[in-house]
Amino acid sequence: MNEVLLHAFNGLSLGSILLLISMGLAFSFGLMNVINMAHGEFIMAGAYTTYVIGHHVAPLVGGTEAGLWFLLALPASFLVAGVLGLVLELTIVRFLYGRPLDTLLATWGVGLVLQQAARSLFGASNVQVSSPSWLSGGVALSGGVQLPYKRVFLIALVIACIAAVYTYLHRSAGGRRLRAVMQNREMASCLGVRARRVDAATFALGAGLAGIAGCALTQLGSIGPSLGTNYIVDAFMVVILGGLGRLPGTVVAALVIGVANTLLELSTTASLGKALVFALVIAFLQWRPTGLLALRTR
Repeated sequence: MNEVLLHAFNGLSLGSILLLISMGLAFSFGLMNVINMAHGEFIMAGAYTTYVIGHHVAPLVGGTEAGLWFLLALPASFLVAGVLGLVLELTIVRFLYGRPLDTLLATWGVGLVLQQAARSLFGASNVQVSSPSWLSGGVALSGGVQLPYKRVFLIALVIACIAAVYTYLHRSAGGRRLRAVMQNREMASCLGVRARRVDAATFALGAGLAGIAGCALTQLGSIGPSLGTNYIVDAFMVVILGGLGRLPGTVVAALVIGVANTLLELSTTASLGKALVFALVIAFLQWRPTGLLALRTR
């Protein structure tokens, strides 16, 4: 029972990682119909931003053990990745709306450029980011089960991001304009909404969320130029399974895939467990192509 509990917690934390990565992709792919293959490089940008702050800013704010630098790295990663996303939207993606295959090729090329830029700046080998002292250890349960503080913090961070995105979408003027443009662009434009400006802000928001995911991933292992490519396929799978344009569906799909992947790995192997998850997702989409929560339209 303790082993099952530990694996269920690991599945929940894996689902939280997938959700944090997929949330930004849900805006660009699910809502804007842009196949953004550079999404993984936004994750990488957030991770390297954390690395730079940990090495150059941490000594000025109490050292790496205090952890204040990591709290500063979270918004910094959001801003850096968001600016990269904004520049990409203004220079390339803006001219490719309605042509998803062209956006795939263009953003794939941009992703290669960003990976090579990271290799030139930080080297081809992976680097390690220090952890704050308050993320060391874990919550001890009965039977010798310990829940690491890092993964507990990751789950709490995902909950905070979900709450922030929900508040922005439903309690702010910018969020209402975003939903209006994504539901009916022509009507929103007729009512005075600047659709192009909303597109740029939405793409930047998705990129910024990917940057936060990169910041969080620095606490789970080493980072490198190809960090984002390890998660991009799973992120697309989460968005498609949840239903295009449905952020609640993305939340459910990420948690389902994370828990299912961990539990299947418990009874099989890591490779076989991931293959079974892919097979189950494909079978489900054959039965329900619109995903878990389809977007209802008139």
